[in-house]
Amino acid sequence: MDFGLVLQTDPPASAVVGLMRRAERNGFRYGWTFDSAVLWQEPFVIYSRILEHTTRMTVGPMVTNPGTRTWEVTASTFATLNDMYGNRTVCGIGRGDSAMRVAGRKPNTLARLGEAMGVIRDLAEGREADIDGQRLRLPWVKDGKLPVWMAAYGPKALALAGEKADGFILQLADPFLTEWMVKAVRKAAADAGRDPASITICVAAPAYVGDDLAHAREQCRWFGGMVGNHVADLVSRYGEHSGLVPEALTEYIKARQGYDYSHHGRTDNPDTAFVPDEIVDRFCLLGPPQAHIEKLKALRGLGVDQFALYAMHDAREEVIDAYGQQVIPALR
Repeated sequence: MDFGLVLQTDPPASAVVGLMRRAERNGFRYGWTFDSAVLWQEPFVIYSRILEHTTRMTVGPMVTNPGTRTWEVTASTFATLNDMYGNRTVCGIGRGDSAMRVAGRKPNTLARLGEAMGVIRDLAEGREADIDGQRLRLPWVKDGKLPVWMAAYGPKALALAGEKADGFILQLADPFLTEWMVKAVRKAAADAGRDPASITICVAAPAYVGDDLAHAREQCRWFGGMVGNHVADLVSRYGEHSGLVPEALTEYIKARQGYDYSHHGRTDNPDTAFVPDEIVDRFCLLGPPQAHIEKLKALRGLGVDQFALYAMHDAREEVIDAYGQQVIPALR
């Protein structure tokens, strides 16, 4: 199992770079960041510094979207980093939740997302692609490689990930839901004539190592609010009891009243009071190292290839070190 570290690009950027260096020393192979241009600093600028100050780490957004940058700009940015540092990027992509809504726009449609994934990958790998009827190619790309991993929750999005993505990003660590969604992605891949085993499965969730569970829950409760934002979209699209989305995912948002993106992904988010302890425990990894190891082994048994650790809490260095010293060696 691979491990990744997920950070917000809060200033100073040097702190983000420093934490990624610490993560690589502790055995993390992937460095991920949020990508929302208004809320945080520009991640692609920071990726260049991370790549310069690490030797093996692969970096990318969790997640970018097809709407805040034109597709050829996104592809060219990835291709430039790959040319400079040797194909060490991955494109995590989704419809665009915070990035689009904070700018007053709606998230992209799945049709647009599916088209963008193919175009960005083709251009970044040196092939010709069609953008709005214009055939384009980046003539300077040589031996480029860009895996495109898609974030998804709902049935149509899961099907699209299986049909077109190189990897699937699931932003929660509940074994029941992970099994349900991984099966959906792999079935869609098989139905599309693809090898289901070729799709990398990445589970991303907060992890907090320690014996004080009450404190750990409060540090990670924001995550239930963030996931609830996506779940609310699913309920509005498919209905509360449609049978298309597991009630284990939708039930907990009944008391949800709204969401303020100025607190997005932060421990002091006031819009997470509706998130019960049960959801925090299910969606996150909390407790002593052995509890993390046991849950990660269960996820690995469901086909998860990477665990990406959200570190938006008050013990970032301690959790990175604990994973490097105790958790990662037990899973490799």
